[in-house]
Amino acid sequence: MDTDTTPLGTDTGTGTGARTEARTEAGAGADGITTTTVDGIRTVLAPGSGPLTAGLLFRVGRADETLAASGITHLVEHLALHRHGLGDLHYNGATAATHTHFHVTGTAADVVEYLNGVCAALRDLPMDRLETEKEILRTEAAGKSRGPAHAATLWRYGSRSYGLTSYAEAGLHHLTADQVRAWAQTRFTTENAVLWITGETVPEGLDLRLPAGAWQPAPEATSALPATPAYFHGEEGGVVLTAVLPRSTEAGLFADVLGKELFRELRQKGGYSYTATADYSPRDADTATITAYADALPEKQDALVGAFIDVFAKLRAGRIEQTDLDAVRASTLARFDLPELAARMLPGHAVNLLLRHRNLTVAEAKAEIEAVTVADLQRVARAVWADALMQVPGRGVDWAGLVAAPAQSPDVVDGRRFSAFEDGNVALLVAQDGVSLVSPRGRATVRYAECSLMQVYPDGARHLVGNDGFTVTVEPTLYRLTADALAPLDAGVPAGSVVRMPPRDPSCIPQPSGSVRADGPGRGAVWFTVLLWVLGVPGLLLGAWTLVLYKALGDAHSHMSRYDAQYVLKWLLAAAVFLVPWGICMERRRKGRN
Repeated sequence: MDTDTTPLGTDTGTGTGARTEARTEAGAGADGITTTTVDGIRTVLAPGSGPLTAGLLFRVGRADETLAASGITHLVEHLALHRHGLGDLHYNGATAATHTHFHVTGTAADVVEYLNGVCAALRDLPMDRLETEKEILRTEAAGKSRGPAHAATLWRYGSRSYGLTSYAEAGLHHLTADQVRAWAQTRFTTENAVLWITGETVPEGLDLRLPAGAWQPAPEATSALPATPAYFHGEEGGVVLTAVLPRSTEAGLFADVLGKELFRELRQKGGYSYTATADYSPRDADTATITAYADALPEKQDALVGAFIDVFAKLRAGRIEQTDLDAVRASTLARFDLPELAARMLPGHAVNLLLRHRNLTVAEAKAEIEAVTVADLQRVARAVWADALMQVPGRGVDWAGLVAAPAQSPDVVDGRRFSAFEDGNVALLVAQDGVSLVSPRGRATVRYAECSLMQVYPDGARHLVGNDGFTVTVEPTLYRLTADALAPLDAGVPAGSVVRMPPRDPSCIPQPSGSVRADGPGRGAVWFTVLLWVLGVPGLLLGAWTLVLYKALGDAHSHMSRYDAQYVLKWLLAAAVFLVPWGICMERRRKGRN
């Protein structure tokens, strides 16, 4: 459910950004879709054979949340479905980036029972199930596999808006009944919903009363990319490219042509990949995401990256076969000949109503498809490359004109330094406005005002995530932190970004290696101290005693013998040899504490 459910394989919008309000009066559309209202909810119907199918959509999804409250929409969905239990009824719910969908297939009575039950639950959520459903959602997340492009949303959007789909649902650890209830009452409302039904009439007995509210526009997209085209290193072993561009028919057709070209070049000709494909998915009312993906074995990854980039260079140069365009055009147009077309179009039609994106008639959609040219596809190819974010498995691709996406923060805070026990080159910098982690591998900074999440653990750890996606982990067991070191973090991070976590299993709390004790000075400092007392201090005392004796006998002897002078000098030198390193060690420890 993370993508638009439009069944025609091409966008139903004009690509001009035009929007129209959905009709709220009853009436039949030119393409067999009837528009009406049920209990104030915009409703679309189209006749279909077989069991009745219906869907209730709400314009709220993961992109509307904050990281600290992420999972709240999914939690409402689960609570709304709990009372349906185990029956034979075919139903489900899904939470996507911009909408939540409750859908059902069955008899008219089944559909009425299901939809009435969902709305009744939304009016009065079963909060006695709150903690149980949280556990179920955490279990669901643990077993869910992610698609190849999941990391790209984090790198593109950071830890807000559409980037939240890359994160675990952190809010499940602390969301209260009042917070969940308030979310349902303000987002799952009459004005923020659309209903679709594959029938000629609305089944009798529907009771879809919901709280009154306001329609919620899709959230503004955030950005963590200073420039595009860009790339980052991924661990999955394949190549993924994403780009965001205006919704249009030509962009949808371009994705199909791109998929054909990738398959031909990377699998059939090069033999680099098993899977080589491309996809077009509307993101919100005005924009869509094109995703291209190809996999490869480790020994073929370098060759794959080069061939992948060559495909885009070819399309950007306009070397697009007319036969490829004709093939995808014919395939797309053929879908308009499917039986019960209006019923098949209903889910996508409803999503567009929900987002306030213009729905084209069949005639308008066909005309746009027929009008697309090779030159149009070339323009789309250039737009895709200009906004590209590419995940590569190995070396960088600066040679292809892409810049590396930021892998470290641009600066660090000016604050107190707390060195790591095991490596003095690794340190936390804690200031009144933020915290930084610095090491020879790079730096990460989270400013408190731009902190989207701080997880606080009973053992004292703090895990911070910035709006740009950079994270800083503060583990007291690993750093020379003083008792008051965490005070600026607790005072500076907004309360709405703080999540208090349950105790961790002791095995999950990181510890220094056995060569370093976290509760005292390192072994090196201990040995220097021992040597100081065994050799350094006696040497100093003996040297001082000799000098005093020489002074006392100064009247009886005109000078100290050469042997005596050498003896004193040797002891003083031995003391210095052990005192100086010990002093350096103690000074480094003092700086680490400060």
